[in-house]
Amino acid sequence: MVASWPAISSAVAAAAVSLGFNILQDAAQEGLPLNTEAETSRKVTLDVPHSEVVTGTLGRDQRLRMSRDGVMAEFSRYARGRAAVCVTGAGYSEEQLRAIGEELGGRMVQQYMLTKLKNEMAARGMDLVEETVDETQSIRLRVRHWQN
Repeated sequence: MVASWPAISSAVAAAAVSLGFNILQDAAQEGLPLNTEAETSRKVTLDVPHSEVVTGTLGRDQRLRMSRDGVMAEFSRYARGRAAVCVTGAGYSEEQLRAIGEELGGRMVQQYMLTKLKNEMAARGMDLVEETVDETQSIRLRVRHWQN
């Protein structure tokens, strides 16, 4: 299962918004510097676990930037096909930035797989009856499928 940039960017945007990030169309347009590696900023780059499932056709020059509370995050793809999240922010420890990046990356894969699952269920004639999210952000779907 590989995805194109529109499907991946949709999952990244959904994950980012669910975590309170604002998607930046153009960082310079938002008044934020494109180079966020100021002397006072820390930077953490993380591989996104299980991202090879969704990044098969993502070009290396495609990136998606987002911001929240002085933190800039950029989602991109390495040459070897895995996705990465680069998180930068002044006043944040490396551990805090790592936690933000891990949560963002995990949520991106979750949102992508949720969309794929819902599309597959619809294609098989299943109806989504209920969708709940628990305190650990696990998603539970209840479906109905009538056979003739």
